[in-house]
Amino acid sequence: MSFKGFLLFSILWTTLIYDPLAHWVWGVGGRIHVLGALDFAGGTVVHISSGAAALAGALSLEKRQGYLREPMPPHNLTLTITGAGLLWVGWFGFNAGSALAASSLAISAFVATHLGAAAATLGWVFAEWYVAGKPTTLGAASGAVAGLVAITPAAGFVGPISAIVIGAAAGVACFAAVRMKARFGYDDALDVVGVHMVGGTLGALLTGVFASVAINSAGADGLFFGNPGQLLMQAVAVLASFAFSLVGSTILLKLTEVLVGIRVSTEGEQAGLDLSEHEKSAYAFEA
Repeated sequence: MSFKGFLLFSILWTTLIYDPLAHWVWGVGGRIHVLGALDFAGGTVVHISSGAAALAGALSLEKRQGYLREPMPPHNLTLTITGAGLLWVGWFGFNAGSALAASSLAISAFVATHLGAAAATLGWVFAEWYVAGKPTTLGAASGAVAGLVAITPAAGFVGPISAIVIGAAAGVACFAAVRMKARFGYDDALDVVGVHMVGGTLGALLTGVFASVAINSAGADGLFFGNPGQLLMQAVAVLASFAFSLVGSTILLKLTEVLVGIRVSTEGEQAGLDLSEHEKSAYAFEA
């Protein structure tokens, strides 16, 4: 994707997709808010919407040259693990901070976030170990992010045990989704679809299963606590978020293509976007 295309699409997407969806979910009078669907810190607003946009982008841009024919391993696993650790710590502010106060609810969301991420890390690693024969550090990092994604909508509504269940389920489900990427043939370099869209969807639905007013009196009980209707509300919110972002993102990508172009040239892709778009080289091998 060209840098100018990225900049324009980012502005359009934030304004026309993210902002309306955030109002629907959290704003007074918002459509999904009035419906009664629960989303504590952004499972629908952030993760399902970005995952759907990533799918639209992957389909619009099509594949990288050599995808599925040439090896494209991760660039630097040391930086990957460092980034996963930074995300894990930063996510506490993302989720616990959504309580908007240093309160017991913030503490509960903090604990749920940590347990969900830890359980998902183990879920992914053990699934990978079983299927592929070896656990990997990249899998552990991916599992941690999957757990953080899945617990985001539920963090302020579920207890510790429920958080562990949600995290473990997300680790296995997101691992399976990423493994199926080659079968479907779309090129998603950072596994946004498999981790964020699938993890966000699972987390939003399981919020409708494990939410409890004992944790957050401003929320609702879920299926597990005698309110099956909450799961239906969550499903409607998931479908609305996915459809709105997928269709809207596709339209905005087409508009971006018309206005400034969206894909770099073949020569630019072969040279690498660091060089062709920014004239930067990560490693200087010559003086």
